[in-house]
Amino acid sequence: MVGPGLSVLIPVYNRDVTPLVCTLLEQLPDWGGPVEIVCLDDASAPEFQELNRLLRVWPAVRYQELPRNVGRSAIRNQLAASAHYPWLLLLDNDSLLPDDQFLARYAQARALAPVLIGGTTYDPAPPAETALRLRWKYGRQREARRAKDRQREPYAQLTLNNMLIQAEVFRRFGLDEQLTRYGHEDTKFGWLLRQAQVPVRHLDNPVLHDGLEPAAVFLEKSHEAVRNLALLYRREKLGAETRLLRLALQVRKTRFCKFLQAVVVLVQPALRRNLLSASPNLRKFDLLKLYWLLQELGRPEPKKARPE
Repeated sequence: MVGPGLSVLIPVYNRDVTPLVCTLLEQLPDWGGPVEIVCLDDASAPEFQELNRLLRVWPAVRYQELPRNVGRSAIRNQLAASAHYPWLLLLDNDSLLPDDQFLARYAQARALAPVLIGGTTYDPAPPAETALRLRWKYGRQREARRAKDRQREPYAQLTLNNMLIQAEVFRRFGLDEQLTRYGHEDTKFGWLLRQAQVPVRHLDNPVLHDGLEPAAVFLEKSHEAVRNLALLYRREKLGAETRLLRLALQVRKTRFCKFLQAVVVLVQPALRRNLLSASPNLRKFDLLKLYWLLQELGRPEPKKARPE
């Protein structure tokens, strides 16, 4: 008996995804039904587009390019809209498969819930390049968690990368395209699933994160994510269950808030030097993110435009 079809959705941006697609193609029979791999390029640099255009001639692969960059949420929504099959597997373009049983494990687990989260893992050896140490250490200590630990807070631990989800569920909620900056698209998506009581099951079926950014880039992306978190809270009162926002809201109620911000202003150069070093301290990273969030929450809310 042939099983339900699967659409593997890969948003592409400045990355050669042919190694990922090649390993996926080898595992397609393990799904037990028809499979397509859909790659949509979000206006990458020409050298990456030239590499990935080879995918057009591969069987079971659809590769297309967007004329302009639309961002992380919009491209995933477009991929889901174009998918032909009832199951969607969302993979980031900097993921690699850990072994030859990746799709087989998902095939065995798909009856458990309409949303399955496989998780992420990182190379156990630290990168030789100093600039990559912060992203590696953060990934190893904060993101590479076992399924039983993630399942304690299934919606808060939801990630868009390595998510197997029924197409009708994804399309019913979709991703917020107003979140144009990096980060927290998954926070809102998880909140919507929780509100609708859609079951989420976490699995030990991780992908290997292969796209470590330099520390300076990761810091800027993390700052963007904090801005998104503040935006979600101020606009829709979402995200209060996240540890960072919960702490920020508690601090804002105390006299300690202004003192903390003043101290961090003074020590911020030293914090950044540490985070850019070969031995970054994640507690210092937490302090910097708390400072950023307190700044965002302290800004006056933009005035709503009056109707003409």
